[in-house]
Amino acid sequence: MMIPIAREGWPFILIPLSLAVILWIAGWQVSSAIALVLAVSVALFFRDPPRDIPKGEGLILSPADGTIVHVGPYLGRELQEPATQISIFLSVFNVHINRAPFPAVVEEVTYRPGTFRIAWQPEASADNEQNLIMLKAPEGQLLVKQIAGLIARRIVCRVVPGQKLEAGERIGLIRFGSRVDLIVPARAELFVKRGDRVKGGISVMGALR
Repeated sequence: MMIPIAREGWPFILIPLSLAVILWIAGWQVSSAIALVLAVSVALFFRDPPRDIPKGEGLILSPADGTIVHVGPYLGRELQEPATQISIFLSVFNVHINRAPFPAVVEEVTYRPGTFRIAWQPEASADNEQNLIMLKAPEGQLLVKQIAGLIARRIVCRVVPGQKLEAGERIGLIRFGSRVDLIVPARAELFVKRGDRVKGGISVMGALR
């Protein structure tokens, strides 16, 4: 079966793939094989597998695949109420599609320039280049931060203010390793802890009712 690929990945895949063909025609089989392996590796990074989205009232889903590196109080004031931050580190081996954690309307999308610290460092949440997606639902506000890392230098956001999202719907991606922070009201019930591995649109992070 063909692996679904995010549309943003095709320019990065076609370059080494085209190079592999050219090198093969030129008779440089070893170099062609190396270029082909690179094309396949990039294709795997941009894979976009379908997900069976859990159904349930008030469920908060993971916005990304990866490992939870932090769970604790959020110091920002964007939610205008006490909030909890859940940080997910994405290695180059994870699926990098970001998904909506909750059925909501996009209230605001804000880009913030910054540094490019290693994504698993705590300082990355505040200092790194990032894109903030504020979501508004009857149950409350949630914030998704798409955060660039040391290698990841390109954040892709597919949503705009006023857009209505279903839980698990694709909202963007970050190229080549990154971090995604999920900020939820402190009153939300959490089901995860630091060190847990999660999958975007599948893993239930908690509940907000």
